[in-house]
Amino acid sequence: MRIGVKCRTELSKLKGTFTMQLLSQFLRREQLDEELTDLIATLMVACKEITLKLRQGAISGVLGTTTDTNVQGETQKKLDVISNEIIKKYLQNHMTVAGLASEEESEPVLCNPNGKYLVVFDPLDGSSNIDINVTVGTIFSILEAHPEQGYHDEAPYLQSGRKQLASGYVLYGPSALLVLTTGNGVNMFTLSETGDFLLTREKVMIPEDTQEFAINMSNYRHWEPAMRAYIDELIEGVDGPREKNFNMRWVAAMVAEIHRILTRGGIFIYPWDTRVPQKPGKLRLMYEGNPMSMLIEQAGGIATNCYSDIMDIEPKDIHERVSVALGSKNEVEKLMEYHQRIDSIIDKKD
Repeated sequence: MRIGVKCRTELSKLKGTFTMQLLSQFLRREQLDEELTDLIATLMVACKEITLKLRQGAISGVLGTTTDTNVQGETQKKLDVISNEIIKKYLQNHMTVAGLASEEESEPVLCNPNGKYLVVFDPLDGSSNIDINVTVGTIFSILEAHPEQGYHDEAPYLQSGRKQLASGYVLYGPSALLVLTTGNGVNMFTLSETGDFLLTREKVMIPEDTQEFAINMSNYRHWEPAMRAYIDELIEGVDGPREKNFNMRWVAAMVAEIHRILTRGGIFIYPWDTRVPQKPGKLRLMYEGNPMSMLIEQAGGIATNCYSDIMDIEPKDIHERVSVALGSKNEVEKLMEYHQRIDSIIDKKD
């Protein structure tokens, strides 16, 4: 009993040392457009509903797969579909949203033609982890709408990552966290028991050096020579040319991998491979690559496709794929050096 009282007292003291700023207060302080502020707030209402569905798990019958496949050719989890419908429900009726594009939808969805914004999202990243109760998340990107282009096709959405007005994700883990950038740094908000997102980390910066990498090693034999050479030297550790040991991590959810990098540094890699050589990568440029790249760059890191910046890519399709290598600045630059050097050697041999 004494320990419990002491813990509550210490917690109260700790809370007293912080100004718990609401998300809405923070966005006003940033002097963000009121309509954009309202849109982000509405997105968070949708994400709170997804949080509740995830917490209920098997009790509400939301686990398991459906008999359907999405436009990517992947079997949909029940919560993929549910999360997608929840976000659509809130955004389709929002006056500022001209249209939305989802990883789970084959085509963009028209909302309010007079709206100022387009919203692009992955409703539930890492959904293969749902049934084993491992971290998943919602990723989103907000773009400016261009009414003169009309909304009858994909054209208004095909904007480079440099044109994003805001991006972020909500991580559904031991706590629910919003990680957000509006182009002025990266900030983290924790969902409180009152249902409010409270600012808990401000101006996040990624360490420039790291000894952690995240990659699916089971695909090693399918990678190009430069990628295999880079990973080989990481594995050699102190006995190799890098002269330091590295630890490998792999959660199989980009949102979790990126959160670890924003928290303590690292590099996340999902490279091109030879199994489907006509595709530039596995991950989706619009739904994953661009929003995560904006966060990484705003936190001082680098986000590339192993050769150039992801956010400089001019998309040709809303479901376009991309290779990804992002994280701590010095490590990503090292990986790019491998690709430039080894590709140059191969070209000379040819």
